Order: sequence, then C-alpha cells, then structure tokens
Amino acid sequence: MAQNLKIDFVSDVSCPWCIIGLKALETALARLNGTVAAEMHFHPFELNPQMGPDGQNIVEHIGEKYGSTPEQSAQARVMIKERAADLGFEMRMHEGSRIYNTFDAHRLLHWAEAEGKQAALKHAMFKAYFTDGAKMSDHETLVKVATSVGLDEKKARQILADGTYTDDVRAEQAFYRQQGINAVPAIVINEKYLISGGQPVDVFERALREIAQEN
Repeated sequence: MAQNLKIDFVSDVSCPWCIIGLKALETALARLNGTVAAEMHFHPFELNPQMGPDGQNIVEHIGEKYGSTPEQSAQARVMIKERAADLGFEMRMHEGSRIYNTFDAHRLLHWAEAEGKQAALKHAMFKAYFTDGAKMSDHETLVKVATSVGLDEKKARQILADGTYTDDVRAEQAFYRQQGINAVPAIVINEKYLISGGQPVDVFERALREIAQEN
C-alpha cells in the first residue's frame, strides 16, 4: 500500500528554481508510484513584493539584488535553462526578460485550490512566464492563464478586481516566514520535513522514500 504524504510546496511563479524543483519532485513521485501517494498544496512566496506593476529588467534586477554582472547573469540563465530542459521544461529567458510583481497571481492560485485546479494553474503560470514571457502582473494575462485551465473567466476577473483573497495570501506568507522559510522553493513533507531548493530528481526520490519508510 502506498504511503500517503502531504506536501506543502512554497514558491513563487517568477522563481526559476521553483519550476525546476517542482518538475524534479513530480518526476521523483512518478518513480515512487505505488510506494508514495502525494497530496500537494501550493503556498505563496513573493521574491519581490515591492516590485512595481511594470516590473524590472532581469539583468538589472539581478545585478541590484545579488551583485551579479551581466556576464554572470547570462551564465546563470544558461545553466538554469539546461537544468529545466533536462526535466522537460522550456525556458526562454534572455537579457530583455523582466521580473514582475506576482501577488495577484498568488491570489488566483489560492482560489484555484478550492476549484481543484491549483496544480494545473501553477504549471500554466510557470509556462506563461518562463516560456512565453508573459507579464505576470497584468490582469488580462492572468485571466487568460486562468481560463486556459478551465477556471471561470468572470470569477477570475472579479477576484482580480476586488482584492479577494488578499488577506488569505498575506496570512499564508506570514505563516511560512514565521516558520523560518526565507527562500524558495521550500518543500515541507507531512508538516515536519523540509527539503530546500531545486534539488535533482534522485535527491527528492531518496528523501521521499526515507520519509515514507519512517511514517
């Protein structure tokens, strides 16, 4: 009988290591099919909560935030693209890409969980941003992504317009900060075990197997 595991995946849709971590985790779970059954929940984390609606150039932003030179930024993008490609995800980031505020995206993700479409929306948002270069602070963009996974267009527009789920998202963010999470992805298993970062598939597989055997 498969061991049931609750997985809380704390992440941001503008975080490249988050989609790498998610794809690696999902691959590990597929390998453990029959041994482990996962109940996955996605939780909000904003890498850039103060970012304005028009965003900022990625090279400029990474330089200001981490002190990276344009050459270092370019090298990092190549490495990240290769890691993602190995997991079947296409990234098209380039020196003209932009970083955006993602708070409204998190509000839609909160709603999508109740609709049973949270994982689908999360994946669609990652693709919209990293593959298609979409502006993830733009409401029309977010509505289009939401409807692409079967969510109601009228309800999505209403949520974005009237601030629905603002308090819920803020509360979730505060909770995980209080738990000591200040970088993502952060993967919490059974509210007890923490796996940090976009780990390789083998690392996730080994950790999940060990946790399943302990429970």
